[in-house]
Amino acid sequence: MTQRISALLLVLTMTTSCARKITESGKASYYADKFQGRKTASGETFRQGRMTAAHRTLPFGQKVRVTNLANGRTVKVRINDRGPFVAGRVIDLSRKAAGKLDMTRAGVANVRISYKVPRKRRK
Repeated sequence: MTQRISALLLVLTMTTSCARKITESGKASYYADKFQGRKTASGETFRQGRMTAAHRTLPFGQKVRVTNLANGRTVKVRINDRGPFVAGRVIDLSRKAAGKLDMTRAGVANVRISYKVPRKRRK
């Protein structure tokens, strides 16, 4: 019996995630066409046809899941810029990402963003 419990604990330890899932809610907007071809804060060239986004604090390269709370549509984007700089907005999306969320007509949508943050290893 003790061996079975030890084996079960070992399996649970090996299969649990080492990352914490963080969520944030607010409004999302998307980039105006005038930003096409300009440099982002990460140094990349901005392209409306890519699945990218801007966030004020997340590290460049962070993958984020964005859910449109009005219709349940979800996309995954990569952070490559800083912004938005409008109160209440949590993320700026490329036109492609906004289109997949079906928010281009409205321009702004209530969203939930979620992402995983790796836990720091103890020394």
